[in-house]
Amino acid sequence: MFKIERYSQEKEREWNDFVSRSKNGTFLFNRKYMDYHSDRFEDFSLMIYRKDSLYTLLPAHVRENTIYSHQGLTFGGYIMSKNVSTIGMIETVQFVNSYLKSAGINKIIYKSIPFIFHIVPAQEDLYAFFRCCHIKTIGCHIASIIFQREKLKYDNSRKYGLHKALKLGLNVVESTDFSAFWEILQNNLHNKYNSQPVHTLEEMNLLWSRFPENIKLFLVQDKETYVGGAVIYLSKQVAHAQYCSASPEGKELGALDLLFDYLINKKYTDYPYFDFGHSNEQMGNILNENLISQKEGFGGRGMVNEIYEITL
Repeated sequence: MFKIERYSQEKEREWNDFVSRSKNGTFLFNRKYMDYHSDRFEDFSLMIYRKDSLYTLLPAHVRENTIYSHQGLTFGGYIMSKNVSTIGMIETVQFVNSYLKSAGINKIIYKSIPFIFHIVPAQEDLYAFFRCCHIKTIGCHIASIIFQREKLKYDNSRKYGLHKALKLGLNVVESTDFSAFWEILQNNLHNKYNSQPVHTLEEMNLLWSRFPENIKLFLVQDKETYVGGAVIYLSKQVAHAQYCSASPEGKELGALDLLFDYLINKKYTDYPYFDFGHSNEQMGNILNENLISQKEGFGGRGMVNEIYEITL
C-alpha cells in the first residue's frame, strides 16, 4: 500500500506542487527555499506514496544515525495531503519508522508545523507518534501571536513609542534595499548578542529573488535615514516577522512601535495571524524576557512549538 522514495532533484516539481496543495505546507518547504543551504546538510527528505499517489512529505536531513526535521528551518514535520486521515497517518508513521530502522536510523528529532500555518487541521502526526513511538519532549519554544479577530490593546510603553514616532514624523516604506536593513540588523546583533543573522545578505537577496511575493521588507525612515525595519514572511494565513531590528537612534524614536502598528493594523489585517516569532534560545531553556515583553506589549500571546525526540 505504501512506497517511500528519497527526494532527488528530478522530483523537485512533484515535491513543490504537493507542498502548494497540502493542508499544512508553506513556501519554506519549496525546494527552491530549502535547498539554498543544501551544502550544510545531508538531505534525507522522504516522499511517501499511498496507493501510488503522493500522500505525505517529510523534509529532513541526516547526521550519523539521527534524522532531523529540519535543523535548517524554524519548524518542519510531515507535510500532508488534505486526504490524510488519522488512521492513514498512523499507518504512515509505522511504515516510515520501519523504513528508517532498516536504513540504520535509530532516532528522529522532530519539529512539528505550528497550527496557525494549517489551512486544514493537521496534527495527525502528533497523535500517530503518541500511539506508535517512544516520544519525549526535548525543547519548547514560545512564539507571540496576534489573532486579528481578537486583538488586545497595546501596553503603555508601545503606545508611548508609537505616539513619539508619529509626532516626530517617521514613516514606513516598503523596500527591496536589504543591504540597508542588514547593516542595522548586523550591528544590532553584534553589539547586543555578539551574533550574526541566520541568513547572510547574499542568501536573503537570493531567497527574495525566488519568492518576491512571500518575502517583504519594510523600513522606517527618519527624514532620509533608515532607522529600523523588518523582513516579513507571508504564508497563506500568517504574516511572520522573520527579522526586525532598529538602530540605537531608531529605538529612541519608537521606530519599531510605528512599524509594527503599521503591519498589524494596516498592511496585514487580511491575514488571520500576525506572528512575532519565538523569544528563546537553547531549545527554549532560555527566555529573552525583554524581547517577549515587547511582543506582548503589542498584544501578542503565547503559542508553543515543541521539539520531540522519537526513539525507533
